[in-house]
Amino acid sequence: MTERRAILSGSTFEEQIGYARAVVDGDWVHVSGTTGFDYATMTISDDVVEQAAQCLRNIEAALAEAGCTFADVVRVRYLLPEREDFEPCWPVLRRAFGEVRPAATMLVCGLADPRMKIEIEVYARRAAA
Repeated sequence: MTERRAILSGSTFEEQIGYARAVVDGDWVHVSGTTGFDYATMTISDDVVEQAAQCLRNIEAALAEAGCTFADVVRVRYLLPEREDFEPCWPVLRRAFGEVRPAATMLVCGLADPRMKIEIEVYARRAAA
């Protein structure tokens, strides 16, 4: 039987909505859409680049708990309400994924809270032991 376990970040959204930050399913790690909230304080910067950096810190923590790093990411989705906010984030995103080169998609859409300027979702595959 395949291992399946939920990873929680402590975000109040996880409890209120009923989801996990990530789910480990065998070798696969599915990280939920992750915003720029600092989950310890439930605060969020007004700056999209800082939000992107915080998204990546949140994702990195979930991946680490699953036994992965950014090097294991095979797919990433970027969701932003404002198209023009994407390019300023590129340097931060490149630092995380520039060597990895996962498949990627950027979508323009509304997010759950008007303070959210970017949401990032990733899929990773854990290396065989």
